Amino acid sequence: MRALASLLALSLIALPTAAFAHTGAGDTAGFLRGFAHPVGGLDHVLAMVAVGVFAVVPGGRAMWLVPLSFVGMMAVGFLLGIGQVDVPFVELGIALSSVVIGGVAALGRPMPVVAAMALVGGFAIFHGHAHGAEMPADAAGLAYALGFITATALLHAAGILAAMGVARLVGKYGRAVAQVAGGLFALAGVGVLAGWF
Repeated sequence: MRALASLLALSLIALPTAAFAHTGAGDTAGFLRGFAHPVGGLDHVLAMVAVGVFAVVPGGRAMWLVPLSFVGMMAVGFLLGIGQVDVPFVELGIALSSVVIGGVAALGRPMPVVAAMALVGGFAIFHGHAHGAEMPADAAGLAYALGFITATALLHAAGILAAMGVARLVGKYGRAVAQVAGGLFALAGVGVLAGWF
Protein backbone atom coordinates (compact mmCIF):
# COMPACT_ATOMS: atom_id res chain seq x y z
CA MET A 1 0.00 0.00 0.00
CA ARG A 2 2.88 2.37 0.78
CA ALA A 3 4.37 1.76 -2.67
CA LEU A 4 1.04 2.53 -4.33
CA ALA A 5 0.57 5.68 -2.25
CA SER A 6 4.13 6.80 -3.04
CA LEU A 7 3.61 6.22 -6.76
CA LEU A 8 0.38 8.22 -6.68
CA ALA A 9 2.02 11.07 -4.78
CA LEU A 10 5.01 11.18 -7.16
CA SER A 11 2.70 11.17 -10.17
CA LEU A 12 0.68 14.05 -8.80
CA ILE A 13 3.83 16.01 -7.91
CA ALA A 14 5.42 15.47 -11.34
CA LEU A 15 2.26 16.16 -13.33
CA PRO A 16 2.21 19.97 -12.97
CA THR A 17 5.86 20.12 -14.03
CA ALA A 18 5.11 18.09 -17.15
CA ALA A 19 2.02 20.16 -17.87
CA PHE A 20 3.82 23.50 -17.80
CA ALA A 21 7.10 22.45 -19.39
CA HIS A 22 5.84 23.84 -22.72
CA THR A 23 3.11 26.24 -23.70
CA GLY A 24 0.56 23.80 -25.11
CA ALA A 25 2.31 22.58 -28.25
CA GLY A 26 3.38 19.18 -29.48
CA ASP A 27 3.68 16.23 -27.13
CA THR A 28 2.70 18.16 -23.99
CA ALA A 29 -0.59 19.20 -25.56
CA GLY A 30 -1.17 15.60 -26.64
CA PHE A 31 -0.46 14.34 -23.12
CA LEU A 32 -2.79 16.89 -21.55
CA ARG A 33 -5.57 16.18 -24.03
CA GLY A 34 -5.18 12.46 -23.38
CA PHE A 35 -5.14 13.03 -19.63
CA ALA A 36 -8.26 15.18 -19.82
CA HIS A 37 -10.31 12.66 -21.82
CA PRO A 38 -10.98 10.08 -19.06
CA VAL A 39 -11.46 12.70 -16.34
CA GLY A 40 -13.76 14.80 -18.52
CA GLY A 41 -16.65 12.33 -18.58
CA LEU A 42 -18.55 11.05 -15.55
CA ASP A 43 -19.08 7.66 -17.20
CA HIS A 44 -15.30 7.18 -17.59
CA VAL A 45 -14.52 8.39 -14.05
CA LEU A 46 -17.16 6.15 -12.45
CA ALA A 47 -15.92 3.07 -14.31
CA MET A 48 -12.24 3.64 -13.61
CA VAL A 49 -12.66 4.35 -9.90
CA ALA A 50 -15.06 1.36 -9.71
CA VAL A 51 -12.27 -0.85 -11.11
CA GLY A 52 -10.08 0.20 -8.18
CA VAL A 53 -12.82 -0.53 -5.64
CA PHE A 54 -13.61 -3.82 -7.39
CA ALA A 55 -9.94 -4.86 -7.14
CA VAL A 56 -10.02 -4.40 -3.35
CA VAL A 57 -12.92 -6.81 -2.80
CA PRO A 58 -10.92 -9.97 -3.67
CA GLY A 59 -7.66 -8.31 -2.55
CA GLY A 60 -4.23 -9.91 -2.94
CA ARG A 61 -2.88 -10.09 -6.49
CA ALA A 62 -6.17 -8.77 -7.85
CA MET A 63 -5.33 -5.30 -6.51
CA TRP A 64 -2.68 -4.83 -9.16
CA LEU A 65 -3.64 -7.41 -11.81
CA VAL A 66 -7.22 -6.16 -12.28
CA PRO A 67 -6.27 -2.50 -12.89
CA LEU A 68 -3.32 -3.61 -15.03
CA SER A 69 -5.61 -5.70 -17.23
CA PHE A 70 -7.93 -2.71 -17.65
CA VAL A 71 -5.04 -0.47 -18.74
CA GLY A 72 -3.64 -3.13 -21.08
CA MET A 73 -6.93 -3.84 -22.81
CA MET A 74 -7.72 -0.13 -22.96
CA ALA A 75 -4.51 0.26 -24.99
CA VAL A 76 -5.77 -2.47 -27.35
CA GLY A 77 -9.08 -0.62 -27.69
CA PHE A 78 -7.18 2.60 -28.38
CA LEU A 79 -5.32 0.94 -31.28
CA LEU A 80 -8.65 -0.30 -32.66
CA GLY A 81 -10.06 3.22 -32.38
CA ILE A 82 -7.22 4.98 -34.15
CA GLY A 83 -7.23 2.20 -36.75
CA GLN A 84 -10.92 2.95 -37.37
CA VAL A 85 -11.85 -0.66 -36.61
CA ASP A 86 -15.56 -0.75 -35.85
CA VAL A 87 -16.44 -1.95 -32.36
CA PRO A 88 -20.20 -2.16 -31.84
CA PHE A 89 -22.00 -0.54 -28.90
CA VAL A 90 -19.00 1.49 -27.65
CA GLU A 91 -21.07 4.12 -25.84
CA LEU A 92 -23.35 1.49 -24.31
CA GLY A 93 -20.31 -0.54 -23.21
CA ILE A 94 -18.81 2.51 -21.53
CA ALA A 95 -22.10 3.34 -19.82
CA LEU A 96 -22.63 -0.23 -18.61
CA SER A 97 -19.07 -0.66 -17.34
CA SER A 98 -19.61 1.05 -13.98
CA VAL A 99 -23.00 -0.66 -13.58
CA VAL A 100 -21.58 -4.15 -14.12
CA ILE A 101 -18.19 -3.69 -12.39
CA GLY A 102 -19.79 -1.92 -9.44
CA GLY A 103 -22.57 -4.50 -9.29
CA VAL A 104 -20.13 -7.41 -9.22
CA ALA A 105 -18.14 -5.67 -6.48
CA ALA A 106 -21.39 -5.18 -4.53
CA LEU A 107 -22.15 -8.90 -4.71
CA GLY A 108 -18.81 -9.62 -3.03
CA ARG A 109 -18.77 -13.21 -4.26
CA PRO A 110 -15.40 -14.89 -4.72
CA MET A 111 -14.23 -14.57 -8.30
CA PRO A 112 -11.05 -16.01 -9.78
CA VAL A 113 -8.52 -13.28 -10.52
CA VAL A 114 -8.45 -14.27 -14.20
CA ALA A 115 -12.24 -13.85 -14.43
CA ALA A 116 -12.02 -10.44 -12.75
CA MET A 117 -9.28 -9.43 -15.20
CA ALA A 118 -11.38 -10.60 -18.15
CA LEU A 119 -14.44 -8.72 -16.89
CA VAL A 120 -12.71 -5.35 -16.57
CA GLY A 121 -10.59 -5.98 -19.69
CA GLY A 122 -13.69 -6.47 -21.82
CA PHE A 123 -15.11 -3.10 -20.76
CA ALA A 124 -11.70 -1.46 -21.11
CA ILE A 125 -11.78 -2.10 -24.86
CA PHE A 126 -14.81 0.20 -25.15
CA HIS A 127 -13.09 2.95 -23.15
CA GLY A 128 -9.88 2.64 -25.18
CA HIS A 129 -11.76 2.64 -28.46
CA ALA A 130 -13.47 5.90 -27.50
CA HIS A 131 -10.10 7.44 -26.61
CA GLY A 132 -8.67 6.42 -30.00
CA ALA A 133 -11.67 7.35 -32.11
CA GLU A 134 -11.95 10.77 -30.44
CA MET A 135 -8.24 11.60 -30.46
CA PRO A 136 -7.73 15.12 -31.89
CA ALA A 137 -6.10 15.09 -35.32
CA ASP A 138 -3.25 17.33 -34.18
CA ALA A 139 -2.42 15.33 -31.01
CA ALA A 140 0.70 13.17 -30.92
CA GLY A 141 -0.60 9.59 -30.57
CA LEU A 142 1.97 8.31 -28.08
CA ALA A 143 1.76 11.40 -25.85
CA TYR A 144 -2.05 11.28 -25.99
CA ALA A 145 -2.02 7.57 -25.04
CA LEU A 146 0.38 8.21 -22.16
CA GLY A 147 -1.98 10.94 -20.96
CA PHE A 148 -5.12 8.82 -20.79
CA ILE A 149 -3.18 5.84 -19.42
CA THR A 150 -1.77 8.03 -16.63
CA ALA A 151 -5.21 9.45 -15.81
CA THR A 152 -6.75 5.98 -15.82
CA ALA A 153 -4.04 4.56 -13.55
CA LEU A 154 -4.51 7.47 -11.13
CA LEU A 155 -8.29 6.92 -11.07
CA HIS A 156 -7.74 3.20 -10.39
CA ALA A 157 -5.28 4.09 -7.63
CA ALA A 158 -7.78 6.56 -6.14
CA GLY A 159 -10.41 3.81 -5.99
CA ILE A 160 -7.97 1.36 -4.39
CA LEU A 161 -6.62 3.86 -1.87
CA ALA A 162 -10.08 5.16 -0.93
CA ALA A 163 -11.43 1.63 -0.45
CA MET A 164 -8.38 0.56 1.57
CA GLY A 165 -8.43 3.74 3.65
CA VAL A 166 -12.08 3.30 4.54
CA ALA A 167 -11.46 -0.40 5.21
CA ARG A 168 -8.78 0.53 7.75
CA LEU A 169 -11.12 2.94 9.46
CA VAL A 170 -13.96 0.45 9.79
CA GLY A 171 -11.79 -2.60 10.49
CA LYS A 172 -13.50 -5.93 9.98
CA TYR A 173 -16.32 -4.27 8.03
CA GLY A 174 -13.95 -3.07 5.32
CA ARG A 175 -15.00 -5.64 2.75
CA ALA A 176 -18.67 -4.83 3.34
CA VAL A 177 -17.95 -1.13 2.86
CA ALA A 178 -16.17 -1.89 -0.44
CA GLN A 179 -19.25 -3.85 -1.50
CA VAL A 180 -21.53 -0.92 -0.62
CA ALA A 181 -19.23 1.39 -2.60
CA GLY A 182 -19.50 -0.98 -5.57
CA GLY A 183 -23.27 -0.78 -5.30
CA LEU A 184 -23.13 3.01 -5.28
CA PHE A 185 -21.01 2.98 -8.43
CA ALA A 186 -23.53 0.67 -10.07
CA LEU A 187 -26.40 3.00 -9.10
CA ALA A 188 -24.48 6.03 -10.37
CA GLY A 189 -23.90 4.19 -13.64
CA VAL A 190 -27.65 3.56 -13.91
CA GLY A 191 -28.12 7.29 -13.32
CA VAL A 192 -25.78 8.08 -16.20
CA LEU A 193 -27.62 5.61 -18.45
CA ALA A 194 -30.96 7.12 -17.48
CA GLY A 195 -29.70 10.66 -18.11
CA TRP A 196 -30.07 11.80 -14.49
CA PHE A 197 -26.47 13.08 -14.44
